[in-house]
Order: sequence, then C-alpha cells, then structure tokens
Amino acid sequence: MDQRILEQLKQITPEEQSYLDGGDRVKKELYTVQERFEIEARHFLEAKKLITVRPHSRFVEFPEHGHNYVEMMYVCQGQITHVIDGKELVMEQGDLLLLNQHVRHRIRKAGYEDIGINFIAQPEFFEIPFQMLQKRSVIADFLISILRQESQGAGSYLLFRLNGEQSIDNLMENMVRSLLQRTPNEDSINQYSMGLVFLYLLNHLDSLTQSSTYDYHEVVLQAILHYIDVRYKTASLTEISGELHQSLSVLSRMIRERTGFTFQELLLRKRLQKAVMLLLESDLTVDEIGAAVGYDNMSYFHRKFKERYGQTPARYRREHREESTVRI
Repeated sequence: MDQRILEQLKQITPEEQSYLDGGDRVKKELYTVQERFEIEARHFLEAKKLITVRPHSRFVEFPEHGHNYVEMMYVCQGQITHVIDGKELVMEQGDLLLLNQHVRHRIRKAGYEDIGINFIAQPEFFEIPFQMLQKRSVIADFLISILRQESQGAGSYLLFRLNGEQSIDNLMENMVRSLLQRTPNEDSINQYSMGLVFLYLLNHLDSLTQSSTYDYHEVVLQAILHYIDVRYKTASLTEISGELHQSLSVLSRMIRERTGFTFQELLLRKRLQKAVMLLLESDLTVDEIGAAVGYDNMSYFHRKFKERYGQTPARYRREHREESTVRI
C-alpha cells in the first residue's frame, strides 16, 4: 500500500491517545448507546451513505461485540487478531476478513505498527458486487445471506489469506483513498471496485481459510461430486476447473487428499454405477449402455467393468437381473 496512505493511517487518533494515556477499556460511548455492545452504523456512516472506512483503533482490547452493518477488515501492515467462536484468527498484511451483521467477535490489542482498515457498509452496498459475480460461488452465497439479512447467517465470516496479492491490494488502496479523501460518487465507484475485488477473489478461493464458516475445500469437493453425478457422461477435470476458477493441479491434489481417489477414478466409479443400473433396469444392449454412460471405446468399457465387478457386463446382467440387492 502507498506509503503516504500508511502514514496517514498510522496517525494516532484522540481515542487512541486516551488509551495510551492509561485508559484500559474501549470507549463504548463512541460506538453504541446500547447496553449490549452492538456497534451502530449511525456513529460512522452519514445519512444515505452506503460505505465508509476508519482505521482500527489500536492500543486496547476490544471486548466481544457485534454490529448492525457489514464489516470488512483489510490488514495494511502488521497483525490484527480476531477471536470468533473461540477461534483465534491472526490476520497478516494483505489478509481480508468479511463479517456479516450477526457475527460477534473480540479483537486483541494492536500495536502502533499494526494497521487495519475497517470498511463499514450497509447491506445494500453489496447489490452491485453481487450482480457482477454472475455465477454461484462461496462468495455469492455469502453476499446473498447479507442482502437478505438472514438470521440463519449468524456467525458467518470469510477470511482470505492473500499474501499481498497485488491486484486486490491496489483495489483496496483505491477504495481507502477515495473514502479518506471524499471522492465524488464514491459509493458507486467503490461498489464496482468491491465487485472487482470479489471477482479477483474467485481466482484465489484456495486462500479462503479452513477456519472460516465456509470450508472452501469442502464446498469445492461437494461441487465436484455434484458435477460428476449430473454430468458423468461428458465430465472432465478441465471443464470443472474452469468453472471453479482453479488450476488442474490444485483440484487434482485436493480431490485426492479429500477422497482418496483421483478425479478419473471418481468419474469411472460413477459411470460404472450408472451402467449397473441400466444393465438391471433397462433392455438396452451392453454397447448401448457403454455409450450412454460416456464411453466411445467399448473394449475399454468392457475391460474396466470386469476389473471393477469381476465379470463382463453381459454376465453381470444374467446373474444379477433378478436380485433385489446389487453391489455397487
């Protein structure tokens, strides 16, 4: 991030000075008038504004609190540590945390060099970013829960460990600059900028930590299994990797680690399961069944079927057609 912006963000605020002077508790009156610590957007957002930013207040431990807006924190420098549902999340430079309106969390005391930016946004701010995503994804599902303001979204958050990804850092810097300097039409500009951030994040979904509410790896695995289940006849790892915005090597490794099988092995098992069903429940010929489950080479189909079930498709049909239980 631009050094001039960092120097501006490092400036000690009157609130922070009070903590340095001996105040050991957050000045709650700056954040809410409610007895329960629920930070209110009206203390920071002007009327009709959709988003603003403020540096995270350092030198004090923030007790458990919630907020009636959507909060995003981007770490510009140093470390910021959140505690959510008992999990300690140590954010490093370049990490991005998205918290929905319902999540409650604590924040450990930050030092002078620990610079975090809080984006304070109304749910409506995310309408344009959501439209820009087009396809369903972990991020799109998260934004849906925000836009609907669903109570079942309570506790949900996404933490991306981006290791200073330059494209995203540039966009975050532009948003911080426009909000600090009060750029005309800043809400609209930043809605599209945030949409671009989310589009870039689609290419870095492997940076979504497993400590997030959404386990990216599990979400992707379920998407792959559903893809194989529905499109087994023409399924390919290249196609699904394009749809999920992930490299072939990343997907291959993740599938093997999570299932113990390769993509091709999972696909073969599904095709042969479907072939067994057709052998027992249809009058299609064996070759017609091979073609129906995705094989052009019938010799290959016969060989793989025999390897899996210990007999040819024709013999399997004769021996098992009348059985009520089929081994698949």
